[in-house]
Amino acid sequence: MSQDTEQEEIKPKHRDKVEALDNMSLGISIAVAIGIGIGLGLLLKEWTGYTWTLWVGIGYGISAAILNVYKAYKRAKKDLDKLADDPKYAHLKEHGFQDKDRDE
Repeated sequence: MSQDTEQEEIKPKHRDKVEALDNMSLGISIAVAIGIGIGLGLLLKEWTGYTWTLWVGIGYGISAAILNVYKAYKRAKKDLDKLADDPKYAHLKEHGFQDKDRDE
């Protein structure tokens, strides 16, 4: 094996746990992003005196939450695409999934 392939195969000991925690924290990060946006909006409203700046902050918070969901989606899609290229699942890729328990 070449050195590049050896480095790709070696994974850190706790990588799976860190990835699981990262996926669990998605809901928390959504709430935090919206909360920070609301806080920013309230601060802008206090500084400027305009109510519409509150909505600007809320918009930023919601945008940040959507960005977090998009990043989690891209990460999950990348992992599933790796799984789809796995030789164990080549048969499913060629012939599709057939449920043998169905009575049709």
